[in-house]
Amino acid sequence: MRKLNFRGTSRDEPEINLIPFIDVLLVVLIFLMLSTTYSKFTEMQLRLPVADTQAQRDYPKEIIVAVSADGRVSINRKPTTGSSAAELAAQMAPYAAKDTVVIISADAAATHQSVITVMEASRRAGLSQLTFATQTAGQAAAR
Repeated sequence: MRKLNFRGTSRDEPEINLIPFIDVLLVVLIFLMLSTTYSKFTEMQLRLPVADTQAQRDYPKEIIVAVSADGRVSINRKPTTGSSAAELAAQMAPYAAKDTVVIISADAAATHQSVITVMEASRRAGLSQLTFATQTAGQAAAR
């Protein structure tokens, strides 16, 4: 009697086919690339607010620093001779006291750098309390 051999005599190692796996990964990659949005912030549009303030507070010790549109600075209505932070700090020093408040009244067209220079001069003079003068919407419309 002969035995029937249903199993093959050669045993092949099973292979893993990676091509369908790579295809699926490529489809997922393409989907992610197409569905991702890239935001570009090329320009920032700002609309500066108008402050509706109450009556101006009177500070017992205050230094009013005015900055004009062309960058000229005056301290307590006296024109300054210099425009650097060190020169302005030297001119603010005689007015400095413990509770002195610096009120920066800058023109709307004044450069940002000129206002920062006044703030730096205040810091160098030892004046840490700063505030900005604003106008109400009614005052702005009247001009």
